[in-house]
Amino acid sequence: MLTHFWFKLPKSEEYLTKAKVVYEKLKDKQNLEKTTRKLAQAQEKQNKITPAIVNYEKASNFGYSKASRSMNANDAARLSTSSSQVVKAEAIQNNIDISKKENEKGDLAASYSQMADVNIQQNDIPKAEENLKNAYQLSKKEAPQQALEISQKLTNFYVDNKNFDKAIEAKKKVLKEDFVKDNSEKKVEQIQELADIYIKKNDPNEAVSLLKNAYGLALQKGHTLEAQKTVKKLDSLYNASKNVDASVQLYRDFLERLPELVSKDRSLIDNKILEDTEQRILQLEKEKELKDELIRKKNVFNYGLIGTLIILLGLIGFIFWTLRKVQIKNKKIALQSLRREMNPHFIFNSLNSINQFIATNNELEANQYLTKFSKLMRGVMENSTEDFIPFQQEMDLLQNYLALEKTRFADKFDYEINVDENLNLQSLQIPGMLVQPFLENAIWHGLRYRVDKGFLKLNFEKDNQYLNITIEDNGIGIEESKKQKTLHQKNREGRGMKNTLERIRLLNDLYKKNIICSIKDKENKGGVLVQIKINL
Repeated sequence: MLTHFWFKLPKSEEYLTKAKVVYEKLKDKQNLEKTTRKLAQAQEKQNKITPAIVNYEKASNFGYSKASRSMNANDAARLSTSSSQVVKAEAIQNNIDISKKENEKGDLAASYSQMADVNIQQNDIPKAEENLKNAYQLSKKEAPQQALEISQKLTNFYVDNKNFDKAIEAKKKVLKEDFVKDNSEKKVEQIQELADIYIKKNDPNEAVSLLKNAYGLALQKGHTLEAQKTVKKLDSLYNASKNVDASVQLYRDFLERLPELVSKDRSLIDNKILEDTEQRILQLEKEKELKDELIRKKNVFNYGLIGTLIILLGLIGFIFWTLRKVQIKNKKIALQSLRREMNPHFIFNSLNSINQFIATNNELEANQYLTKFSKLMRGVMENSTEDFIPFQQEMDLLQNYLALEKTRFADKFDYEINVDENLNLQSLQIPGMLVQPFLENAIWHGLRYRVDKGFLKLNFEKDNQYLNITIEDNGIGIEESKKQKTLHQKNREGRGMKNTLERIRLLNDLYKKNIICSIKDKENKGGVLVQIKINL
């Protein structure tokens, strides 16, 4: 009964499983749900209940609509061994209601057929018969194969209840359906099944007549397997009636007709084509697996190479970062060293001045000078660890320094300091003692060589985002100063200015301050103009 259909179910399950994997990769939720449901149905028909339940539950989770989620969940509940007949009937009824609402006739027919199974378990024969008839009427137009399954279930139901006449009536009704009359192979199958009912009814003569009819139709239409199956059934009946001659004659006839039968049996060709197609699919799958393996190995190599390059680049980056840190640290050390340097000539002359004040018994001047000198030295030492100090502290240090030099060279120069009102003396940060070396040069190499008293002017002015510092004197100028210097003075001053300019370079490199410094003789006037520009 429906032998070919049941034979195809394992193949159907195999291909549905493969299709499910493809849809999972594509993340096609709608087709994934449909395929998983069909897979569960194929497994259920093979009595693979546990995997069927699992796939119904998965289909419910994949469900793209509320109706499909509910249908699959109900089917999982229906198959559960722990569910009572009442629970199963409730789940099936829910699916019937959903199928009616969604106008899904195939699912509705299947649900009626399932409900009939529950009716049989509950020994409700009339209800089972009603549901099977409903299922058959719904499926015969939309799903002929499903209609044949339901018809077979109905006839089995009648046979099990010894109602052979109704079983024969139901089977004859199927033989009149267009989807059977138009398909000679299905017609042969149905005639065989009708003969089986007559055998169970203990009417072998009618069974033999039907099987001869089926055999003749199978030979005429070229259905080798169905002809062989019919021969076996007839042989069984002939043996039962001790009609050996009829059995021998039947086999002779079948063997004589077999070559011609095989030659025009399209199903054998189709099966061969199907087998060749399956072999080709398997070959392609193996080729794909091999290709995927090669791609995987190539990817592993590529990823390994990329990983090695990343590690190498990371190592190179770390080395450069470490070197950069070392360079910055070295620059900060160099800057700190330059910052801590106080002009030895200034210290030496300051001490000489103190000694001179003491030698001339001018103890008051010596004490005042020593106090200012100590304050200046303490300020310099306190700020020696910082690259930038508050502007107010820098002003205090410069005023203290100029006061010392004024005490030493009282008759040589006067000075003034002008500060822009827009400058915030407390919050503004500038490099400490950066201006002092230029003031010292102006006094020691310009103003002190004047015959009359000179003038030193120090200006701090804000220009947008810049601080402009101007140091202006009316001393003898750069060129004249060079002529009067000794070799020792030239070496000392060269080193002092070199250190100051190096300090500016380091500040620009480390802090991007863009400090610009220019030193030049004033045009048409005596003296030197120093301009320093600092990015605030």
